[in-house]
Amino acid sequence: MTDQLEIRDLEVSIGDKKILKGLTLTVGVGEVHALMGPNGSGKTSLAYTLMGHPDYRVTAGTVTWRGENLLSKQMTPDKRAQAGLFLAFQYPSSIPGVTVASFLRNIYNAVHHPKQPPADTDGAMPKYTGIPLAKFRKLMEEKMALLHMDPAFAARYVNDGFSGGEKKRLEMLQMAVVSPTMAILDETDSGLDIDALRNVAEGINATLSPEMGVLLITHYQRMLNYVKPQFVHVLVDGRIVMSGGEELSHQLEANGYDWVREQVGLPAGAGDEVAEPVAEHV
Repeated sequence: MTDQLEIRDLEVSIGDKKILKGLTLTVGVGEVHALMGPNGSGKTSLAYTLMGHPDYRVTAGTVTWRGENLLSKQMTPDKRAQAGLFLAFQYPSSIPGVTVASFLRNIYNAVHHPKQPPADTDGAMPKYTGIPLAKFRKLMEEKMALLHMDPAFAARYVNDGFSGGEKKRLEMLQMAVVSPTMAILDETDSGLDIDALRNVAEGINATLSPEMGVLLITHYQRMLNYVKPQFVHVLVDGRIVMSGGEELSHQLEANGYDWVREQVGLPAGAGDEVAEPVAEHV
């Protein structure tokens, strides 16, 4: 089994608009890859496609995760999560009336203790309990301590009345609790001030391990001041047109995306004149 997410010549459309136009990328477990690009280049579309959003239609190419075809009909979003993929949303939704603790326990069980179909002939559902409450509470409290979060956070309703920074920290807490093997972080720095950005970055760094790969999608270099990638890729007009090490992000900060277009022979402004569609969350 190859511990890699392998994307080859991927083409994706939403409605009648083609967004990804032959994207190729490999992310290994234990690696941190930053994917940068201007607005409308296809960054969020890639994230949603990898997690199986039904509005994103794959028209060509392949995606394999640990040697398994991620694009098969059987690999629904829940199955992808159970296979170790995780997506942190750019715009997390609020769920009034559902506490953070209840939400986290439910997603933990959905990933690690999914309900099984009935095994007996009369169709009766087997008794289901998932992770014991006391065991989960201990796990959650350990992860909250790791992320330096107030335990009172667990009693609040999911993202209800949260600041932008609190929403993104909850995404990091979800990642820490679920413990995926491939995390896709979609513009986690979006809308954060410098203090919130630092707190969220500390949360990402606290959860990094050799057992988890990270695809960190960002528009600006500032997140990479705190989370250091081994690889940086530039996405323009639905394709990765440039790759390098951390120094590439500093070149982008200094020169902008038109410098990239000039380097690869694209006209100024190509690929970001119309923002990519963003469908609702799965």
